[in-house]
Amino acid sequence: MDAIAQAKSGHLGLPLGAAEIGAVLFGEQMQFNPEDPQWINRDRFVLSAGHGSMFLYSWLHMSGYDLPHEELSKFRQLDSMTPGHPEFPSSHHNTPGVESTTGPLGQGISNAAGMAAAAKMAGALFNTEEHTIFDHSVIALCGDGCLQEGCSAEAAAFAAHEKLDNLIYIFDSNDVTLDKMADFTQSEDVAKRFEAYGWDVVTIDGHDLTAVSKAVEDAKANKNGKPKFIICKTIIGKGIDAVAGTNAAHGEAGVEYVDEARAALGLPTEKYYVSSETREFFETRKAGLKANYDEWQKTYAAWKEANPEKAATLQDGIDMKMPSVDELFAAIPEFTPGAAMATRASGSDVLQGIAKAVPLYVSGSADLHGSNKNYIKGGGDFGNPDAPPGSGKSYAGRNLYYGIREHAMGSILNGFAYYGLFRASGATFLVFVDYLRAPLRVAALSELPVGYILTHDSIGVGEDGPTHQPVETVSGLRVMPNLDVIRPCDGEETAGAFVASIERMDGPTALILTRQNVPDVDSVPASERRQGVLKGGYVLKKETEDLSTVIIATGSEVQHALKAAEELGGGVRVVSMPCMERFERQSDEYKAEVLPKGVKTIAMEAGVSGLWYKYADKVVGVDKFGMSAPGDTVMEKYGMTAANLVEEIKSM
Repeated sequence: MDAIAQAKSGHLGLPLGAAEIGAVLFGEQMQFNPEDPQWINRDRFVLSAGHGSMFLYSWLHMSGYDLPHEELSKFRQLDSMTPGHPEFPSSHHNTPGVESTTGPLGQGISNAAGMAAAAKMAGALFNTEEHTIFDHSVIALCGDGCLQEGCSAEAAAFAAHEKLDNLIYIFDSNDVTLDKMADFTQSEDVAKRFEAYGWDVVTIDGHDLTAVSKAVEDAKANKNGKPKFIICKTIIGKGIDAVAGTNAAHGEAGVEYVDEARAALGLPTEKYYVSSETREFFETRKAGLKANYDEWQKTYAAWKEANPEKAATLQDGIDMKMPSVDELFAAIPEFTPGAAMATRASGSDVLQGIAKAVPLYVSGSADLHGSNKNYIKGGGDFGNPDAPPGSGKSYAGRNLYYGIREHAMGSILNGFAYYGLFRASGATFLVFVDYLRAPLRVAALSELPVGYILTHDSIGVGEDGPTHQPVETVSGLRVMPNLDVIRPCDGEETAGAFVASIERMDGPTALILTRQNVPDVDSVPASERRQGVLKGGYVLKKETEDLSTVIIATGSEVQHALKAAEELGGGVRVVSMPCMERFERQSDEYKAEVLPKGVKTIAMEAGVSGLWYKYADKVVGVDKFGMSAPGDTVMEKYGMTAANLVEEIKSM
């Protein structure tokens, strides 16, 4: 109450209404070690209802995490460890014990499904008959808002189908949403909904400590192939009688009644008061947790001694140690010079080399493996072997099948990244990336090294028509902070793009790949093209006379830039710019060397033109939706040809 009252901002309802749930989780049922917040076998707790962040901060503080009282009093203030919504540790700040960035409702429980999948994978890869080092649970606290968001349905269905019985959702069922009481907008039976997915469901009094404790204990112990859904009936804002049980309790409406409520609860007038008995209880609890942690460490030491190769792989995962750029390139054979190939197809070849070099790399697709061509050969399929029987799945499989669930895929990928150990990528058609834009945005702000393999990148898709032909989508991704967007022109640039995505540790990367064949660009050696991608932009064809014109192109349009330059003569330079973001991170000297000032510059891309005016005086782009026709026909209709580019340059 006091932190929210002091900030005059925040959400009182959940921290008060779910107080007993927090007491059971942090005071009794969860396994963790506040002195080692990254312990690999800790239970993960995700506050999916991130608006109730003071719930999490309070319990982390009480449990002994390095979150001092002073930081609680800085709730929602600049540079504090207690931001308005929980934020995963990043270069901006570190709040130990925060397992994922939450706030956009539905994301946290969907992240938790990803964490549970990652935990199943870790257990399958590293546990042995003699030693179990991964056996923890993933617990997410959610409300009506999380369950109304569509991604929750996608993630819950995925979790049940793959039998993630290490996953527990605790539903703070207080019958309230922000605008109105929940029955104003919903009438479904949530319990039956989750039963239909294949979850174990139990409904209890969320204020009954014994009932909550038993439900959580049973959920953790019951490994019956079903995730667990605990419905806790609660009173939002409990303790502040003026607003308790109403939608007014959701936010800070109860702040004016805090002192009155404190007196009614029999608490002293002292702000941020915690009784000495409570402090002593958590000190004892911390000691017990440490004893369990120490026992696990003995098992871990014995496991490492017995399994040195597994131990080395796991340690690399813990440290997020990646091969060097040179090692990654060495794992990817060069492509046949002069051969035409779609970059989605060359991407498939590149992926195999990446998978061999990075043993904890995993990939997956939203029902489009055959089109995205991102299947790891020999990697096996992830999931429960009985879903369906005879499927050949195992939890050690490196290929995840998400079904037609792009939104959940994005959130599950974030869950893998939050979990650590693994490098995860997922694939769909580029035009459908908007379905997962919300988790992609969270990945960018949380600095998660997630990879997105996005194929069928332009009007070149052809006959499927404008619904499947992205024109605005690449630029829509480029405007997102901390997201690298790479659109390679051929196989060698595709190799550079995949390596760039692995090299990058402080944010996600979107790889934009063609459906149609593009020619191999052999005007410079393969190594220069690969390295050029790492710089974002580079000179692909240097002028042989006084420089008169610079053509910038990306992806499938680079071929047209090269043909136009040949026709226009030796004064034309061609710059391939697969990644604006990487180019912008280069030195001013390098950028000026590639794109000298005062020289007539034109850019070409089969997408909206706006962003290219940062570099070019004129842009040949596509500023309207496409049409249904063969890809080459559509490209020609929209001016994506060398002949049209020549005419546009001559008109400058």
